Amino acid sequence: MMLLSFSSRLAILIACAVVVAVRAETHTVTFTNKCGRGTPLLKQNGVTLSTGGAFTSNGPLKAAIAYLDVGCGANGENCLIIETSLVNPTTAGSGSSTDLSLIPPHAFSVTSGFGYFNGCDGAGADCTDGGCNTAFHQPGDTNVQVSCQADNANLAITFCD
Repeated sequence: MMLLSFSSRLAILIACAVVVAVRAETHTVTFTNKCGRGTPLLKQNGVTLSTGGAFTSNGPLKAAIAYLDVGCGANGENCLIIETSLVNPTTAGSGSSTDLSLIPPHAFSVTSGFGYFNGCDGAGADCTDGGCNTAFHQPGDTNVQVSCQADNANLAITFCD
């Protein structure tokens, strides 16, 4: 049996750490509020992750919602929400998905939009009124989902643009 020196073991450990660091999954959500009112919120399972500052998830960000709080309910009720899951794809079609929702109790509040960056640049959607065809109005409107199959894709959310 061959024994490795301390320096050889250290070099192997550092190489493994670099490989793990390079493969680490991260996603950032940013906000731009041009409305002059309200507070941008990013929530997951009822927990507020951001009140307008950039939020970085070290790993997948699943089942999060974002909205501009202009008198909305605790989970965006009475406001237009952006629903997102930012996930590195492990199989074809299993990556990130984001959409706008006006399914009651959600309702149009302010012009809202999103776009991916650092992967799938240019893919996104905007909703400028309560009748926009880019948002869910009922659960079957799955054609409005915008997917991204890139690793570590980020999301920019804008209000009143």
